[in-house]
Amino acid sequence: MGRHKKWVQIGIFAVVLIIGVFTIITNLSASSGKKYPQEGDKALNFSLVGLDGKTHELSEYKGQPVLINFWGTFCPPCKEEMPDLQKQYDKWASKGVVFLEVNIDKNKVTVQGFMDQYKLNLPVLLDANEEVRRAYGVMDYPTTFFIGKDGKVAVKKIGQMTESFIEETLTGLVGKS
Repeated sequence: MGRHKKWVQIGIFAVVLIIGVFTIITNLSASSGKKYPQEGDKALNFSLVGLDGKTHELSEYKGQPVLINFWGTFCPPCKEEMPDLQKQYDKWASKGVVFLEVNIDKNKVTVQGFMDQYKLNLPVLLDANEEVRRAYGVMDYPTTFFIGKDGKVAVKKIGQMTESFIEETLTGLVGKS
């Protein structure tokens, strides 16, 4: 009986080892085959419906600096940076900078309630099925892409931003021709 127990243990260990190796190889090949936009890459075009009911396509803003912010109402750092984003939107929108707040919540009513509660009027696009989030490789919230007039990602910021960071980044972006 003792001999058989040892072989069973070895068999179980081998199966676990094979599954582990297979999982690692699958994850490595999946992530290496998919290229997400990074600094210097051309921003991927997308089309999403906004809270305003209109369809917004990134390519519509060709030649303009664009800030794309991925966020959710469930995300404390997202909530904290929203007033700073609103202040910067108020400052830069008249200067041709486009703000696209890509929200990944499933419920439009929740998003609208959040915007009303905090008295925000930033343009919010709804990515409930998370297609755009996945295309951009966003895993952490908030994540913000600053797109230059040339359509390339100038800065990718993962995590909460301060108002001064947003302003400095946009100043650099607008200053480039």
